Amino acid sequence: MSAMSLQFAPGLPWTVIALLAVLVCASLSVALWRGLSGWALRFVAALILLAALCGPSLQQEERDPLRDILLVLEDDSPSQFLSDRPAQNLQAQEGLMSQIAARSTVEPIWRRLSELAPEGDGAGDGTRLMTALKKAVAELPANRLAGVVLITDGVVHDLQNAPGLPVPVHAMISGRDRDWDRRVSVTDAPAFAILGEEIELRLKVETFGAAPDALPPAFLSVSHDGEPIADVPVAEGADIVLPLTLEHAGRNLIHVTLPMEEGELTGRNNEVVIELNGVRDRLQVLLISGTPHPGTRTWRNLLKSDSAVDLVHFTILRPPDKQDGVPVNELSLIAFPTQELFIDKIDEFDLIIFDRYQLRGILPGGYLTSVRDYVQRGGAVLIAAGPSLASADSIARTGLADILPATPTGRLFEEPYKPVVSEDGQRHPVTRALSQHAPEGGWGPWMRHVEVVPMRGHVILSAADDAPLLMVDRSDEGRVALLASDHAWLWARGHQGGGPQLELLRRLAHWLMREPELEEEALSAVATDEGLLIRRSTMQSELPDVTVTLPAGEGMTAVLSPSEPGVFETTFATDATGLFHVEQGDLSTVVVRGAATSVEFSNPLARRDLIQPVLATSRGAAMRIGDGLPSLRAVRAGQPASGRGWLGYTPREAYVTTAIRLRPLAPPALFLVLAALALVAAWLIEGRGAKNRVS
Repeated sequence: MSAMSLQFAPGLPWTVIALLAVLVCASLSVALWRGLSGWALRFVAALILLAALCGPSLQQEERDPLRDILLVLEDDSPSQFLSDRPAQNLQAQEGLMSQIAARSTVEPIWRRLSELAPEGDGAGDGTRLMTALKKAVAELPANRLAGVVLITDGVVHDLQNAPGLPVPVHAMISGRDRDWDRRVSVTDAPAFAILGEEIELRLKVETFGAAPDALPPAFLSVSHDGEPIADVPVAEGADIVLPLTLEHAGRNLIHVTLPMEEGELTGRNNEVVIELNGVRDRLQVLLISGTPHPGTRTWRNLLKSDSAVDLVHFTILRPPDKQDGVPVNELSLIAFPTQELFIDKIDEFDLIIFDRYQLRGILPGGYLTSVRDYVQRGGAVLIAAGPSLASADSIARTGLADILPATPTGRLFEEPYKPVVSEDGQRHPVTRALSQHAPEGGWGPWMRHVEVVPMRGHVILSAADDAPLLMVDRSDEGRVALLASDHAWLWARGHQGGGPQLELLRRLAHWLMREPELEEEALSAVATDEGLLIRRSTMQSELPDVTVTLPAGEGMTAVLSPSEPGVFETTFATDATGLFHVEQGDLSTVVVRGAATSVEFSNPLARRDLIQPVLATSRGAAMRIGDGLPSLRAVRAGQPASGRGWLGYTPREAYVTTAIRLRPLAPPALFLVLAALALVAAWLIEGRGAKNRVS
């Protein structure tokens, strides 16, 4: 293909040629005013000379035509893999490619959303199809782009980024008119809750699309930290009120699931996770000191240093067997309210501490049996034993013996020794890494301990010759700890270097009161930039693999590796976002990476109404793949670009120039000859006219 065009290469600057043209016009005006009959020929001569100064040339171009580009952009976001949409997308792809292959003047360019906008492929911010389209168009030559076809379900979340294109943009919509789906959403939930106080969570279940007329009754399954707690009947479209009372401080995960019905499009929006922070209003601690000793102030300082602790402290100063002749009405002591503390209000306490308590007739056996029952119902008891534990007045000779982790032998050792973290203690969260708090010379010694025989639970601190010193155990729903020495206060005084007395007793008290971070058997997972960090606390030395269920429902395993004694960890690498289920044996947890239910699945029904306004600006159309594949037609710019069963594209007639030839329009001498002839003719005409006027 060739094309001709006229080009100019002026011998003088254009401004000079323009001035000469002005002078020519002025001289012609004078000729007309004087009535010269040869003015027209003079004008022709001037034009010929001006044309010669412009340097006219003929340019001949050899052109090769370029094929028009038809961009096909496939939306491969997660919602495009629901139901039979993958098959529909493949059908549309094959149909378009076969039609384009039959047209020699059209070149297909096939791109996918995940290649152009991997950060917006349905996760987090939803399907960013327009952003991908803008990027794909920027990579193509603008003069060859003849049209765009989007293969999508119409669930697009960045329509504001749609590029303005001079060519038709069409959409082939997957999905079916009969599709339907249900969604669970949270309408109201607090960020935190006070332990023991009832709160309300408000949920809603909504149905979209062509749902069956008679759906079976459904129930929301509610679990708290992996433990099922309730099944709530579903009220379609109305707020569902879920009353809840938190029982432990810190992170609480409420997992709500709606069973997926047959025919439902997806179950990924059928569950939500609500994370609540449990806050203790006040901790109620009862401290009973059997006899005054230096360690009593240590306990008081520890408990009073925490502003969230309400401490009730009784020290038995005058037992019934003490006879000193002082009248009772002259004493400033109060009677020990045994009935109120150990029967009426015992369940109000989070922790009961017996500090060097011995049987001296203050508490009848029935009250101590009540303490045992309190522990088995979920309470906590700490016994810091003195020499009395090895005597006939030992608290171990009461109903508490049923829950104590060890039994005293009756022997008392009074010689220096340094407490040592035992093998179990290296793994237990109360004493794990406690050695890091040791001074340079090691911990200071204690001077006394009672010999005990472990019966149950874990020995986490040892005395000389691996003698049990600190034992912890669970008794039914409650917890109990036994410290077989009353010399922990020596560490607080810094005796021979001291030791981590405050840290040890703080951890011990919080473990007894079920602090989640101090659970010895726990499975947790947190979202990271790389994926999930899975952490397993355990007293075991070996563990099986964990199972991770991805938001899409695919199950995968991860191998845990020891990170420190009693802790196994692994990083589960993933780019997926949503709700993950992590399980190992009887333990399970859920974790949200990004959003539990992404924007992509808030309403996954295929739809045309969202994308139609963007298509209309380019004269494009949206057609369902299920209604049949449209044919392709070439249309002129400005003409309708779609119709019944067809989609149009605009040929751009782009080309590439392969050769250029230039030749002068005429030789310079020819311009001079023609100008001279015109001037001679003008002179002859004007001369003949002058003779006629003379004669």
